[in-house]
Amino acid sequence: VQLQAFGGGLVQAGGFLRLSCAASGRTFVPYPMAWFRQAPGKAREIVAAINCSGRKTYYADSVKGRSTISRDNAKKMVHLQMNSLKPEDTAVYYCAAGRVVAANGGSYDYWGQGTQVTVSS
Repeated sequence: VQLQAFGGGLVQAGGFLRLSCAASGRTFVPYPMAWFRQAPGKAREIVAAINCSGRKTYYADSVKGRSTISRDNAKKMVHLQMNSLKPEDTAVYYCAAGRVVAANGGSYDYWGQGTQVTVSS
């Protein structure tokens, strides 16, 4: 599976962004998907995850209530809508495909190249 993330950019605090991840290659449907992020000098962390059907989602406490993960299996796309953005959301955001919906990066086998999100105060 090849993953390409896009949609990042520079936004003011309080604004919103919609990140997207396009999948290609092997069958997309069976893979749970997730978004991770990594800020400079910090460890990679889970942002949100979604199961194969889209009925089960997981959110990190830091984005819960402000973000929505969704998927369109027909289009092989995963999206992350992020609202009320804060400067601490600044990071490179990566999409990933894996075996289970999990918070640890080790459960994901395929990774996109990342898209930069910068939130100015």
